[in-house]
Amino acid sequence: MERVDPRVGAARGMSGNQRASILIAGGGLGGVSAAIAALSLGATRVVLTEEFDWLGGQLTSQGVPLDEGPWIESGVGSRSYATLRQGIREQYRRRFPLTGAQLRAPVLNPGMGNVGTLCAEPAVAVRVIEEMLGPWQGAGRLTILRRHRPVAAGAAGDRLQAVTFLDLVTGRERVVEADFVIDATETGELLPLAGVEHVLGAEARDDTGELHAVDGPANPLDQQALTWCLALSHHPGEDHRIDKPEGYEAFRDFRPPFWPGPLFGWTVSNHVTHEPLERPLFAGDSDAPTLFDLWHARRIAWRRGFEDGAYESDITIANWPQMDYWWRPALGVPEQDRKRALDECRRCSLSFLYWMQTEAPRHDGGQGYPGLRPRGDVLGTQDGLAQNVYWREGYRIIPEQRLLEQHIGVAARPGATAAEAFTDSVAIGAYRIDLHPSTVGNRDTVDIDCFPFQIPIGTLLPVRVENFLPACKNLGTTRVTNGAARVHPVEWSIGEASGALAAFSMARSVPPRTVRAKPDLLAEFQATLAGLGAPIAWPSYGALTPRTRTGYRPPSTPR
Repeated sequence: MERVDPRVGAARGMSGNQRASILIAGGGLGGVSAAIAALSLGATRVVLTEEFDWLGGQLTSQGVPLDEGPWIESGVGSRSYATLRQGIREQYRRRFPLTGAQLRAPVLNPGMGNVGTLCAEPAVAVRVIEEMLGPWQGAGRLTILRRHRPVAAGAAGDRLQAVTFLDLVTGRERVVEADFVIDATETGELLPLAGVEHVLGAEARDDTGELHAVDGPANPLDQQALTWCLALSHHPGEDHRIDKPEGYEAFRDFRPPFWPGPLFGWTVSNHVTHEPLERPLFAGDSDAPTLFDLWHARRIAWRRGFEDGAYESDITIANWPQMDYWWRPALGVPEQDRKRALDECRRCSLSFLYWMQTEAPRHDGGQGYPGLRPRGDVLGTQDGLAQNVYWREGYRIIPEQRLLEQHIGVAARPGATAAEAFTDSVAIGAYRIDLHPSTVGNRDTVDIDCFPFQIPIGTLLPVRVENFLPACKNLGTTRVTNGAARVHPVEWSIGEASGALAAFSMARSVPPRTVRAKPDLLAEFQATLAGLGAPIAWPSYGALTPRTRTGYRPPSTPR
């Protein structure tokens, strides 16, 4: 590819050129942590871009509460990620009318959602992220460009030179030239734009040797389901019914071949055993601290945890199996097909809301919950949907080293008591291998045990490009191991490692692959990560109980 000529942007209505030492495209958790790590190591002229109004990605603009492992409250993890979590709790303690019991709670969970120990409103996380980045903005070392989407990239040989962004507010273009580029976009969209070698979708078992890879040839269109999350509150006796979405009947009557009945219903497929599982919207009192129902799964505001009258209702995030959209892929397809998939995904979520409001069997008899109110105010939108769809996977680099199921999966490591130990580890993660239904239409969920694992530096290194690093789901996993690496704390750790590696490499005038190749540099970099409070290994596995060693979420817990 040729180097981007800034004059081209000017001719097309460009809003100005910018020069960065490190450009981070994407302001999700990986992008934020990459910026914090690079700036903490002395980087200057860092530019962070984000397509939406909110920084934080899946936690904020996608509306997904934190998915975390069982050791998160014991301090095993990134220090900067712990700062984010602590900041969220402190926002509630300082600024919200919590009850005395909640104020004294040693592990404050504002929503009492049962998916994790810290379920909170997205806007609170946004404020904490802004506070974490604020000092570097004030010092002039960090520039944040919101509402900017990458549309082109230019390279000279094996080095990226610049990325062109579309300003979604003005419609003009901005070219950012950079010494180092980090892709923290939600789908790894810089990879095809910049010509970085990559894969998409499912690899073949003959290629990876993984137990849960697909039979037959690789299929780039075999991608995990999307979900467009909703925020809801419940007001019995009130009528908040939305207009019937276009195509409602098609969504309502859809019967997947591997599902126990219509997709819209309270009987779902257990994502581990694939047996029918009853999970109603309400299993009893919605104000109960914990219940096995959909309402309690990702509840982000528990009204009984606040002073009387502060909250009229609980608030929950609807991110449920009935809302998984897999009719067609949204990546690696023509633009009109991508738009169609995203539009259908939105209408699928709204259709499920309409079904719940009008036709769903009630837990107390009758039909429909018209008091379900979409809460766009909670997600920064008008319709109650999140600002962005929840992307579970995207383009992934072809790396120097792939992270395989044989490295981390329990069934794929017979007789092992831990994941593969990597001498070049630069981060850690813990999550089950969790794949949602496939866009090929014939694969149910894959949800299997996984050891707490390490992320080797080789998974961050593209096979060719010298000044480019991935910072979230676009690292060198397979589609199978992506199922364990795609969640909040792991994405944060990936971004932290990449941001630190970019700053470390630039300070020593060496490409990142040299850091891996030279033992003395690798040891120095790993020591640098330790100084940042970014662990590269798990504590002794003897300290982990047998029950939690191979996974952290009971099979009955919703995703």
